[in-house]
Amino acid sequence: MSSGQKKRNFQIEAFKHKVVVDPKYAEKTWKILEHAIHEIYNHNASGLSFEELYRNAYNMVLHKFGEKLYSGLVSTMTIHLQTMSKCIEAANGGSFLEELNTKWSDHNKALQMIRDILMYMDRTFIPSTHKTPVHELGLNLWRDNVIHSDKIQARLLNTLLDLILRERTGEVINRGLMRNIIKMLMDLGPSVYQEDFEKPFLEVSADFYRAESQEFIECSDCGDYLKKAERRLNEEIERVSHYLDVKSEAKITNVVEKEMIANHMLRLVHMDNSGLVKMLLDDKFEDLGRMYNLFRRVPNGLSTIREVMTSHIRDTGKQLVTDTEKSKNPVEFVESLLEKRDKYDKIISLAFSNDKTFQNALNSSFEYFINLNPRSPEYISLFVDDKLRKGLKGVKEEDIEIILDKVMMLFRYLQEKDVFEKYYKQHLAKRLLSGKTVSDDAERSLIVKLKTECGYQFTSKLEGMFTDMKTSQDTMQGFYAAYGAELGNGPTLVVQVLTTGSWPTQSSITCNLPSEMSALCEKFRSYYLGTHTGRRLSWQTNMGTADLRATFGNGQKYELNVSTYQMCVLMLFNNADCLSYREIEQATEIPSSDLKRCLQSLACVKGKHVLRKEPMSKDIGEDDAFSVNDKFTSKLRKVKIGTVVAQKESEPEKQETRQRVEEDRKPQIEAAIVRIMKSRRVLDHNNIIAEVTKQLQSRFLANPGEIKKRIESLIERDFLERDNADRRLYRYLA
Repeated sequence: MSSGQKKRNFQIEAFKHKVVVDPKYAEKTWKILEHAIHEIYNHNASGLSFEELYRNAYNMVLHKFGEKLYSGLVSTMTIHLQTMSKCIEAANGGSFLEELNTKWSDHNKALQMIRDILMYMDRTFIPSTHKTPVHELGLNLWRDNVIHSDKIQARLLNTLLDLILRERTGEVINRGLMRNIIKMLMDLGPSVYQEDFEKPFLEVSADFYRAESQEFIECSDCGDYLKKAERRLNEEIERVSHYLDVKSEAKITNVVEKEMIANHMLRLVHMDNSGLVKMLLDDKFEDLGRMYNLFRRVPNGLSTIREVMTSHIRDTGKQLVTDTEKSKNPVEFVESLLEKRDKYDKIISLAFSNDKTFQNALNSSFEYFINLNPRSPEYISLFVDDKLRKGLKGVKEEDIEIILDKVMMLFRYLQEKDVFEKYYKQHLAKRLLSGKTVSDDAERSLIVKLKTECGYQFTSKLEGMFTDMKTSQDTMQGFYAAYGAELGNGPTLVVQVLTTGSWPTQSSITCNLPSEMSALCEKFRSYYLGTHTGRRLSWQTNMGTADLRATFGNGQKYELNVSTYQMCVLMLFNNADCLSYREIEQATEIPSSDLKRCLQSLACVKGKHVLRKEPMSKDIGEDDAFSVNDKFTSKLRKVKIGTVVAQKESEPEKQETRQRVEEDRKPQIEAAIVRIMKSRRVLDHNNIIAEVTKQLQSRFLANPGEIKKRIESLIERDFLERDNADRRLYRYLA
């Protein structure tokens, strides 16, 4: 091309030839598709070419006949569904659901094929025009023309509810068919399932269970009623798993729980001769477990059981601790407490799933009634004393630990732990001094447990007692090393030297020892004071024991193991054949109450009466006369004569112990007040009372009146002062 030639612009123009569509194209194509839909519904789909049908539907949408195709589909499907509806309506009795199920299955198959043919319309035309997709449209048309038709809707609901009622009354129904029909309602959308079936189903169920529960409760005891309620609940859960919507489970179980359990809770637990209390008394673990599992499903169910159980435990516990017969024997008293505790521990473990709230209720109940008896600390200590003296002989170590743990559990409930400590110290002292403890390991194990529970301060004196016993052994070895040869074949002396602060304080009671022993005791005193400076010794004759060789009238020789008091009495008979009570009292100077117990054990205990008493009776009178029983015999060479023990404290002794406890509490209360005031500087009266009570509750329950007295005492001694403006305020004086 030469440069002189003009440049020409190329332009692409639209295709001039007009494509003419056959004016009857849409009608013809729709007729083909309509015929195909009829054939599908009439089960003649095998002769159809789905590829050709798809292409026809595709072309209709492409040529903007989508609206005609969609509206034609709606009207054609509606015609077929109305026909189906008439067939279903015509079905009689049991065949009604089967016919409905068959037609639903047919409609679903047809719908699947139609959706495949109209796939292009589903993907393009429907989204752009915001119409309902083919499958959903098919479901909606089925709902409107079949399920919601006047002659089917109510009939369907009644049939379903009737079948469920028949199943509840024991008939076997076709669960597979039920599952298909319910699944159909669920496929039609949540609202259809809920409105057309679930709501009426729940209402009818509530009526059914309301009536049935009323009937059951009138003719059943509590255990049987709970079994029936449990069975009904399980049946409903099973029903849901077989043919209902899984979301219906919570709703139908709520109905059963409300009608069969919640509405009758109080009547069930309080039912005469079969309610909760009767179950607890008879250890009905299975029934209790059933009650727990059913009641936990309803509001306030467990709290109802807990309140009745707590009330019952408190009432029976109160009867137990205030029963004068039970209180006569401290060991039986504590054993009955432990039995009660074991019983309810087992119930909570086996029936109440170890529920913490029930364990807490049990603990608070025990704490309540154990402290109703002011002698509980003493009795628990006596129980320990009994076990550690003889009760644990031959018992395995792990079993000993179990018993000690149970004792510690009761100990935790005591509000006056310091009272227990007082008695425990007295009893431990007697065990150690008489050498009657079954196991040193068990003794130490209990002290470790007490230390863990209450701290070092609580057990420091108890540990000091063990230290004294060890030191005393070394002292006696030293004494015999120094004086052994000089003493020769005279009486043998074993002394335990006790530190005053560690051992229970005993008022030093003088008793006239036989001259032989008196000289030996003086020798030991001079030895001990010679080796230890700045110490004083005072003899506790009421706590000692002795071994005596005795020869009776028939020439029989025995070795008698007796207390120091008994030894003093028996040695008098070396120089006299017969002595009156007053003569013995004058010669020995043993306190009257101890002397009477001592003579009782020597003259009134069958098989061990080494003395004869005139007149013969169980009690010792001041005019009684005593002589050696020449006819005394025993199968044993060594005869142990125990003292008739006042196992529990007498009233004066009890008062004395209580007084000592109160005295010991005073410095502890003062120390707590000073600690609190030191950190707070200024505090009002009520808050001091609350803080002191809280600080001391691990040892005892402080009396507000006593706290007030201690505050006054501290004010007098210039530790605290009252505020000038507000007399209820206290200030700490540094």
